Amino acid sequence: MNAKRRALLALGAAVAGARVLETAAQTTSFDFKRGSVRAGGIEFHYLEAGSGPLALCVHGFPDSPWTFRFLLPHLARAGYRAVAPFTRGYAPTQIPPDGDFSTSALARDPNALHAALGGDENAVLIAHDWGACAAWGALADEPTRWRRAVVGNVPPFGHVTFDYKQLKRSFYFWLFQMAAADGIVSANDLAFIDGLWADWSPGYDAVYDLKRVKECLGDPSNLKAALGYYRDFFEPTHFGSPKWVEGQVAAWGRPVTQRVLYLHGANDGCIGIDAVAMDAIPKVLGPNSEVERIPGVGHFFWVEKPALINERVVRFLKGA
Repeated sequence: MNAKRRALLALGAAVAGARVLETAAQTTSFDFKRGSVRAGGIEFHYLEAGSGPLALCVHGFPDSPWTFRFLLPHLARAGYRAVAPFTRGYAPTQIPPDGDFSTSALARDPNALHAALGGDENAVLIAHDWGACAAWGALADEPTRWRRAVVGNVPPFGHVTFDYKQLKRSFYFWLFQMAAADGIVSANDLAFIDGLWADWSPGYDAVYDLKRVKECLGDPSNLKAALGYYRDFFEPTHFGSPKWVEGQVAAWGRPVTQRVLYLHGANDGCIGIDAVAMDAIPKVLGPNSEVERIPGVGHFFWVEKPALINERVVRFLKGA
């Protein structure tokens, strides 16, 4: 057998093996521990697997901790106590009594959870979407709490360009400012959220994920809480003003000192990142940080190619 044929056979075997792993991951049954803890004045509920240093996994919108359902067992097998909280306002976590959904409040939550869950200096932070905004702020605020971090699909503040294409993707920012948005989004069993998942992760079958998201946001008060993140951040009279920019930089736009793996789905229909922006991101991360565009996945890459993502995340976290 010549070298070219051996190489082709090896490649075919690798592709087949990856497909088997993905199929196995997608069909795994999940039986996580459930818990709750008071942190920063809010009662947070969470999913948990494993024991060891804390690996806190923070979700975004319109999402739930169940998006980390493939990653949590993988982290547990790697020797971590993997915890995925329902973020503020997402049932069954408490809606904050003060109604604060500012990015500065979100950025306080990971550090408050680290303290409440007994994390130490070996803890790692994994975050996505709005969870990513929270993570950038938390990492900068109290760097000694987190050894490393993996952040997905939302770069640090200032690294997304609101050009025409991005403005079209981001139409919902301004829709959510309207009082009518509550009724529009909740109509027909939250069908609006079905549309966002279809646009943001094209071709992915999100039936399971959407069921879990709707458990979190089905109550009108929880949906209003989730929209509150956007109503604070994109409030029309402040959005883009010098004072607003100053506040966002302080909340989640400062450089971080930890080594970070930043991942972005190449087919993300929510946030587009060009090569210039991808090249700029490492400049505000700790030494030896890594930035990767993941081919063949969209916004919710944790569930689109779980075996690939799980292996990449753990390899980074456990690396020297």
